[in-house]
Amino acid sequence: MTKPDYIDFQYGSEALGFLITLRTYGTWMHGEDRGSVDRRNYNRYGTPAMPPNKRLLAEETMALRHAPVVLILSNVVEDAIREVCVTRKYTLHAVNARSNHVHSVVTAPGKPEHVLNSFKSYATRKLRERQLLNESIKPWARHGCTPYLWTEEDMEAAIDYVINGQGDEPFR
Repeated sequence: MTKPDYIDFQYGSEALGFLITLRTYGTWMHGEDRGSVDRRNYNRYGTPAMPPNKRLLAEETMALRHAPVVLILSNVVEDAIREVCVTRKYTLHAVNARSNHVHSVVTAPGKPEHVLNSFKSYATRKLRERQLLNESIKPWARHGCTPYLWTEEDMEAAIDYVINGQGDEPFR
């Protein structure tokens, strides 16, 4: 018997949850040393990330429409994510907002992109209500990261990563 591939498994099963990561605008650029993915060449499951590219990084930095966004009060974003989950009856297993990204583990029906977009919308609205974000500022990078969590082990590892894998400092 052959091992089912990722796509076969994805279509034949219901995910237990999603690890959703939002990154703030301008804080992780293509071409950086820490690697990235793009929509065209470096976005296949199990393949390496994009290698460092100083020219691409410089081009992307020059193309920024405003300064990178740094979250000052992470609890505002975390509270917004909790509100989404209560309102839409999602199960939030873990959330951790940092200065330049937010990780969460959530169980919700459907695809994770809808959840990710809801998190961004609610958080943006809350940041603006608290006057922590100007109306002209786009706070989030395009899309985000939304891997499916298929097993209990995946869920446990993701929750541990969100809660314990982000370092001791509240912002980094």
